[in-house]
Amino acid sequence: MTTPFDAMAPIAERSDCTADALPLAALCAAAQPVVLRGVARDWQLVQAGQRGDAEAMAVLRRFDRAQPLQYSYGGPEIAGRPFYTDDVTDLNFEVRRGSLGSVLEAIEAHRNDAQPPTYYLASLPVDDYLPGLRAGNDLDMRASGSNVQPSIWIGNRVVASCHYDVPNNLACCAVGQRRFTLFPPEQIANLYPGPLEPTPGGQVVSMVDLAAPDLQRYPRFAQALPHARTAVLQPGDAVFIPSMWWHHVMALQPFNVLVNYWWGSMPAHVPAPMPALYHALWSIRDRPAAEKAAWRAVFDYYVFGPAEQAGAHLPEAARQVLGTIDPALARQLRALLIARLNR
Repeated sequence: MTTPFDAMAPIAERSDCTADALPLAALCAAAQPVVLRGVARDWQLVQAGQRGDAEAMAVLRRFDRAQPLQYSYGGPEIAGRPFYTDDVTDLNFEVRRGSLGSVLEAIEAHRNDAQPPTYYLASLPVDDYLPGLRAGNDLDMRASGSNVQPSIWIGNRVVASCHYDVPNNLACCAVGQRRFTLFPPEQIANLYPGPLEPTPGGQVVSMVDLAAPDLQRYPRFAQALPHARTAVLQPGDAVFIPSMWWHHVMALQPFNVLVNYWWGSMPAHVPAPMPALYHALWSIRDRPAAEKAAWRAVFDYYVFGPAEQAGAHLPEAARQVLGTIDPALARQLRALLIARLNR
């Protein structure tokens, strides 16, 4: 049976990378998605999973601190797709508290169901919940220039709807299989983003079901399809997802584990951009068209043009926020914004 993924272009691949020699600078500079085949093939978890799901689960249990944690649960009716209710005012799954052991037991109990309930542990910090696991299951991320902490994702056949993340992402398939489908950031309008809040996983998601797109309801999605790139990751494979690229992830086996590494391009004193978007929605979006056009020119000059442009003609001592924003100036800006918002 053919699927929409069959007609998509493949993600570019490399097979010359190892866990201790990652070309992170080159990947970030190119800002294009790349599959790194076999980069984590020697991980203990990958090797255990090749021998069977029970052995992979045993590895996870060995490092489990038995801490309470949150996981997503959806009934069989959601078909593995944590998403929205039909009226898009609520989510179609529950957030429950339990233990890693109980989630693994539930996945095992339903592994042969034709349409099992959904169990999904998302973005669990490895060092906090599975201390020691990294010793035999890690990538050398020192070249990123920051102390990158991995997260682990554990579940059955779960679909993560198409979304973007601000940091760069290196996602490693440890157990099972995962299909990644990516779109460049400029396709945002053709992907029909959903509500900013609530969201199924913390980031805005596309309203389009990529496995069965409704082109009558979302006709512009047809324009996004020529830009799609897709790949199925086998155990030990990884995919580099550049900042802001939309990605849709399908876990394809009854038991799947992914480990990912997020890292940003900016120093710690530079805040996340999302609050700026909320502020712009509030203060700019509904202004008359002529005013919006004027503000577009202002933002192009101060924000989206070359960083040095707005202050280049001023003496360095007079540039302040138009010059380099260091940690001290960042603290001043934060205080200024808080004071103005509280007026």
